Amino acid sequence: MNKFLLSLAASLLLARVVFAQVPEAGYSRRVLVPAKPEEAGMSSERLSRLDRTLEQYIDQGRIPGAVVLVARHGKIIHYKGLGMKDGEKKEPMQKDDIFRIASQTKAITSVAVMMLYEEGRFLLDDPVAKYIPEFRKPVLLDKFNEKDSSYTTRPAQGEVTIRHLLTHTSGIGYGFTNPKLTGAVYAKAGVPDLIGAAGMTLKDRMKVLAGLPLLHNPGEKFTYGLSVDMLGYLVEVLSGQNLADFFRQRIFEPLAMRDTYFYLPLSKGHRLVMLHGENQEGKAEKLPERRRGLPRDFPLAPEGSYFSGGGGLSSTALDYAVFLQMMLNGGEYNGQRLLSRKTVDLMLTNQIDQLSLGPDKFGLGFSVATDKSSARFPVSVGTFAWGGAFGTTYWADPREEIIALLLTQVYPSRAVGEAQDKFRVLVYQAIVD
Repeated sequence: MNKFLLSLAASLLLARVVFAQVPEAGYSRRVLVPAKPEEAGMSSERLSRLDRTLEQYIDQGRIPGAVVLVARHGKIIHYKGLGMKDGEKKEPMQKDDIFRIASQTKAITSVAVMMLYEEGRFLLDDPVAKYIPEFRKPVLLDKFNEKDSSYTTRPAQGEVTIRHLLTHTSGIGYGFTNPKLTGAVYAKAGVPDLIGAAGMTLKDRMKVLAGLPLLHNPGEKFTYGLSVDMLGYLVEVLSGQNLADFFRQRIFEPLAMRDTYFYLPLSKGHRLVMLHGENQEGKAEKLPERRRGLPRDFPLAPEGSYFSGGGGLSSTALDYAVFLQMMLNGGEYNGQRLLSRKTVDLMLTNQIDQLSLGPDKFGLGFSVATDKSSARFPVSVGTFAWGGAFGTTYWADPREEIIALLLTQVYPSRAVGEAQDKFRVLVYQAIVD
């Protein structure tokens, strides 16, 4: 009997030790460190296929250059710059170069919103008008006259909620996705799609946007648009800070994201990757000073005042990888907790039910892979992702503990989308454990 009790006690003690090593609720507690691929169950030889494929795009002139970062189990196992950062092919791409990340800003704004949610400042299904009065009694766009951009409206069925903004189901669109309709209405009202103009502020423009007609009833469809810019203004209203200060004090400084800004300091301007376009032959070329109203070097304005929560940030691959690792860790990184793991659970849960977003669904700030997604690419169900219009993409796979970023600067580009799809395949084929 004594031997049995001793054996049982030893087994229970071992079980406690093993259990203690299992991350809580499936979340890791990793801090990113450099390592060899084999230390993370990946193959160096197989990862070299990734470089060769990207170099083909570069050699063909379809992409000037790129930065790639792949991490697994908290180990950065592939991180380098490829090709050139400028159209004149004078400067090789460096892995710490800075990119306009456009809509990758949305995830950071969504985290900021959820930090305030955790402080009890609001509930997700609160009407936005409770905090931004200009949103009261929303209307729908009814009839539109292309000749003079005049329109008629009719009352919307229901109020726009904060959850609607987080899930792009508010009915707020982007001008550039429908220039004849939304674009004309927004342009006439002076509402920018992305970065604003000299003297503009988020408060000023979002109050105007709140009074413009919606494209559909709240919750009726997934419509990608300026909803997250409105969320950026909501952060300002609830926190009493402008969005740039909130990001810096509450997110960037705690996570040591030292190269992420709305407007770059001039001292870091030399690290900004040149923005390219695509010509009729499918080759990347240096953009003119402005294209479609977009200044080529827009982040280089230290006195800028328009903080687009939907698309205004510039960053590096490493900074953004730290942000994603925080999410994989259940809201914490290197002893700094931004969110509860339960809030992260909520953000990575399908929030749009059966609304269409291709094979993916959408949580609060991220797309979320489904079984249909994993039938197209080897990503795990639950992988969360998004990207930016200027040629950047990312995903984080909780099951495999993979973070992957591919950053380029070509807008618009057919080659970039193709390269991003191959990137997914080439990362996963390198897993050998």
